[in-house]
Amino acid sequence: MKRLLYNLKLDFQLALKNILAAGLRSWLNIGILSFAFITILFFNGMMDGWEQQAVRDSIDWEYGDGQYLHPEYEPLDPFTIEAGHGTFETHDKLTPILIRQGNIYPSGRMLPIMIKGIDLNRQTLKMPVEVLKNSPASIPVLIGNHMAKTNRLKVGDEILMRWKDKNGTFDAQNITIAGIFESNVPAVDIGQVWMSLEQLWELSDLQQHASLLVKDPDYQGAGPAEWRFKSQDELLQNFYALIEQKKGGSSFLYIILLLIALIAIFDAQVFSVFKRQKEIGTYIALGFTRKRVTFLFTLEGTMYAIMACIIGGLLSIPLFAYLGQAGIPIGNKEMSYEMGISVTENIYPIVGLPLISKTFFTVSLLALIVGYWPVRKIAKMNPVDALKGKKI
Repeated sequence: MKRLLYNLKLDFQLALKNILAAGLRSWLNIGILSFAFITILFFNGMMDGWEQQAVRDSIDWEYGDGQYLHPEYEPLDPFTIEAGHGTFETHDKLTPILIRQGNIYPSGRMLPIMIKGIDLNRQTLKMPVEVLKNSPASIPVLIGNHMAKTNRLKVGDEILMRWKDKNGTFDAQNITIAGIFESNVPAVDIGQVWMSLEQLWELSDLQQHASLLVKDPDYQGAGPAEWRFKSQDELLQNFYALIEQKKGGSSFLYIILLLIALIAIFDAQVFSVFKRQKEIGTYIALGFTRKRVTFLFTLEGTMYAIMACIIGGLLSIPLFAYLGQAGIPIGNKEMSYEMGISVTENIYPIVGLPLISKTFFTVSLLALIVGYWPVRKIAKMNPVDALKGKKI
């Protein structure tokens, strides 16, 4: 056992010495691999950071700990809004939301909207309902910052709103913008007008009706009978799929970088086999077995990746420390927001030990395979021919 450890230590020392002796060629290989390592961490860390921010915002503003949906209501089908509501049993840990369709007329323009009534006495969601409680207006409402900006609305503006009651009769009254909230979730902002649930009941004549119930984490009940329950994972399923698609698209860049670096390692290994035959013969003459010489040269190729990951890891510490504070600015936030994608002004990358370990293992394994492939010929070499420098 001691002899095995000693031989292993000696092999590491020889491999490191040979890499450093190669000079600029080795450092170019290590530099490219380090850049690929940092690039992989950057893109995956950015996607993980975006995912965690968006999931947290969606839970805080829209999903809570899950939702109970009325049997006839389907969030992705606007034609189900008219009939997709029903009575429910009141519970402190369930926030009822009633959804109705309507129109507002800012500056004489017609704008279709979703009118959402929320219980002002529940705090499951992050919606600033205190503004509605304290407003002196007859029909105070809340709108998102994006909707206010795109339609040039501000706090205190009075707008005509039209809706239909339960019998399909149109009615209209002036509403007052009591507050404008800032949210990164487009589903609660774009085309949404929030008001008191009690007032929406009066306007629509749908007392004690709701389209969905947002579950609080402390709720332990079974929920209303026949209402469909959707967990956080089910509600966020489409967003998770989007993140996986984005990760797959961004992987193209660092796959190219890895290929360049691995080709360089392959070239270095081929060069070693053909140009260092006398050295190989000397090792065998000194008592090294062919397998040990093969292991030594394979170790050289693998150590390129190990050194690259160590150097890349050290260089990435100040980089990700800075990005963790300043964030990565997103230039096309408005476009993504209008497409219904939850995104913030700045994405804060998350680079944890699992991501670093996975990347290190992947890069090292690929380098091991590429490093071993050319040096297999060493096992077939004749030591006498190797010492004479004959071609194999």
